[in-house]
Amino acid sequence: MTVAVAAVAVLVLVASAVLLCGRSSADQYVSELDQVINEPRTPSVVVQCGTNEERHLNADNPVVSPGIPFGAHHTHEYVGNRSADAMSTNASLAAATSTCEEGDLSTYYWPVLRLTDGTGPDAHAQGGGLHGNTGEVLKPSSVEIRYEGSPVSDVLPMPRFLRMITGDPMAFTNNYGPNVRAHWGCADRPGRYTARYPLCGNATTLRTFYFASCWDGNNTDSASHRTHVAFPLVGGACPPRTFPIPRLRVTVGYDVPAGRPFAIDSFPEELRDPATDHAMFINVMPEAQMSELVGHLNGAR
Repeated sequence: MTVAVAAVAVLVLVASAVLLCGRSSADQYVSELDQVINEPRTPSVVVQCGTNEERHLNADNPVVSPGIPFGAHHTHEYVGNRSADAMSTNASLAAATSTCEEGDLSTYYWPVLRLTDGTGPDAHAQGGGLHGNTGEVLKPSSVEIRYEGSPVSDVLPMPRFLRMITGDPMAFTNNYGPNVRAHWGCADRPGRYTARYPLCGNATTLRTFYFASCWDGNNTDSASHRTHVAFPLVGGACPPRTFPIPRLRVTVGYDVPAGRPFAIDSFPEELRDPATDHAMFINVMPEAQMSELVGHLNGAR
């Protein structure tokens, strides 16, 4: 009986995926987590920001498409700064309130996750059904905002209003290039992940976003929103002419009902491919709070 139920669940997922993407996409769902995370332990600080209980959602992208309402063409979920939207500026973010503790006004956001075997309330809205993103939006069961130190050196404070993106929202059309950083996992299998949608059964489904932690020392943004920062080299040292800053790691958990098909929002042409998972960040943490955070990361080494 258990085997039969599992087989039916996989068939439902496969059938829904075919309808979802207009092509055979059974291989988007996997039971095995085929990648292993091997990282040195470093000091870290967790900032509590809630799980978006207020349901701050929009189809804007204040990092990549500032000033353009619905510029994301898919819906984002936010924690932190309550005012973040397409019209956000440094001044408006600094004057807002936040869901984060200790006055952290930063904004942390990523595409929503949906159950795809039904219809969501935004079936006829921009960012939702009008852009091919259908289904009920799943609320996160957990969100962890964690800042980590360097395994090889002290870190410098992040500059205020630093903007970053991690992951490639156009991974499918970019043929899964070097910017893909999708990390999907299951809570009952720590240290393992996949770039596909994991079938976690009754365990919590996890998405983990690792941000770059080497800064050019001058710029808070760049035309690509990437070249002013870099990821460390193998071993943890920063590339030449960059400087170590705290590494931001955001982990979002979902209690996906077993056997129900699910997918993230994406640009229409990306077909909701799991490899397109990505997240954005704007640092609006007060300088005193950032200095205290850095002091803890460096002092605990």
